[in-house]
Amino acid sequence: MAIYHMQSKVISRGSGRSAVAASAYMSCSRMYNDYDGIQHDYTRKHGLIYQEVLLPPMAPPEWKDREQLWNAVEAAEKTKDSRLAREFVVALPVELDKNSNISLLQDFIQRNFVDMGMCADFAIHDTDGHNPHAHILLTVRPLNENGTWQYKTEKEYLCIKNGEEKGFTSTEFKAAQKDGWEKQYRYKVEKKKIYMTASDAQEKGYDRIDKHPKSSRYGRQNPISEQWNSDEQLCIWRANWADTVNKMLAHNQINASIEHRSFADQGITEQPTIHEGYIAQNMEKKGMIADRCEINRQIRADNQMLRELKTQVSKLAQAVKHSIPVIAETMETIRNHMIFTQYHLLHNEMQKEVIHDWMNHFNPILNKYNTVKKKLKAKVTEQKELNVEKEKTSILNPIQHIKLNQQLTTVTEEIEELKSRKEQLIFQAQCSTDKDMINLSKKYDQMNNNLDILDSQDISLKKQLEKDAAAFREEKFRPDPEQYTELLDTRIQIRPDFRDKLIEQLKGTFGKYYDYHRRDIAANEVDYLNVEDPDVFSHRAWELEYQRKREIRRNQPAQSKKKSHDMEL
Repeated sequence: MAIYHMQSKVISRGSGRSAVAASAYMSCSRMYNDYDGIQHDYTRKHGLIYQEVLLPPMAPPEWKDREQLWNAVEAAEKTKDSRLAREFVVALPVELDKNSNISLLQDFIQRNFVDMGMCADFAIHDTDGHNPHAHILLTVRPLNENGTWQYKTEKEYLCIKNGEEKGFTSTEFKAAQKDGWEKQYRYKVEKKKIYMTASDAQEKGYDRIDKHPKSSRYGRQNPISEQWNSDEQLCIWRANWADTVNKMLAHNQINASIEHRSFADQGITEQPTIHEGYIAQNMEKKGMIADRCEINRQIRADNQMLRELKTQVSKLAQAVKHSIPVIAETMETIRNHMIFTQYHLLHNEMQKEVIHDWMNHFNPILNKYNTVKKKLKAKVTEQKELNVEKEKTSILNPIQHIKLNQQLTTVTEEIEELKSRKEQLIFQAQCSTDKDMINLSKKYDQMNNNLDILDSQDISLKKQLEKDAAAFREEKFRPDPEQYTELLDTRIQIRPDFRDKLIEQLKGTFGKYYDYHRRDIAANEVDYLNVEDPDVFSHRAWELEYQRKREIRRNQPAQSKKKSHDMEL
């Protein structure tokens, strides 16, 4: 079914990645990186369904060739930790065909990224036919109208005027300087280093120890870049992705939808389930046992009721054995306990069904997650070994260096792919971190253990039900045949009170999970087990009520109709 997954990450040299390598990897192509001289060849990689480059109007048309586009990006960035690109990994609806998914992506990327001035390179992957997803690579540096790169950040000098400090870019400072603003430099004052203006330092005779003026730590960010990098914009993109997918599903008349908001934001107190998705997050509200304490509470309530029944039976045994009221009360007491036991069995059956559904949903996710985690661990180890080998390789062996760099780049991209897959599985499991997945695995084991507890409990409940049925039959055939009608009438009279007592016991034990439909089903199954026809009781109850009303009317004194002569005029 359609799921929501949208992962955002930044490709930077600081993390050992390259925009050229990332593009080659996702497009399964061969590309040469002018920046480091490495050839990236992923033409033998499988799973590519579709790839395309989309450009804004101001971008040079030759950038339609992704190799030229990303080499231009690499050339524009000078530092060793530069941010090169932004990558999104999105899950595509399995309900849509290839052309619909392509159209969906083109529309979303054009409206949300390209129209904002970004160059976009995207590819659709599906290695096993069941996991269609797309990688979207975006430029992070804005473009000028003539197709040249804008700055991402500008140097911002912190200047002083009349004790007030304010930031100016180099262009802004030319005008600010005429208005009396001065740059601050570092001077040595005794054993301290203090920032002050050149005019103040000259008056006091301090020596400058640094030629660089005081500036803000990160500089002045380009307003366009600031918008692209903001959390608010990311939230907009996440919401727009959900809207775009839902519109495409509706257009194709597919009864499915995705939701970008968390359960907390939706006001659902449940948690991603199933995935939610489709299985309820809060299993307690589904009637499933949360832990052993809930099971033990039910067992204690059941045992308490059984002890009360045995006490009552023992007392009744000392009474007149053939007293119809006593027999009727004993039979209704046993019937109540049988209904309670049968209800408990039905409740357990429902709990096991919910547990099975929950386990069937999360079992494949946990298996895939563990597999991906093992592969990721192996790739990280391989990356470390390659780095060690690279450090040991002499600089006089450039060919070996290039070979190791190519291997490192491939391993790095494979690690990123596995990380994306792992994050997607974490999201499918409605978790946030690896720790949550560990807790989910423990919860899975607990659910499996709960099934064993419920099975063991069911065996005890069924044995008790058989004992109660035998005791009921013994009481049923205690009176003489000619007393059957009297026994039936007595049971009909006392049954409402017993029904109220049963409902009170069920509510006291099962609380908010009490279900009157399940109670009626349990009652019908108990009557079937005791070979009693509910229709006989209903028909006889109607006859008794009819007779009672006739008796009331018969005993009412005849009232003559008198005409009143005392009418007020």
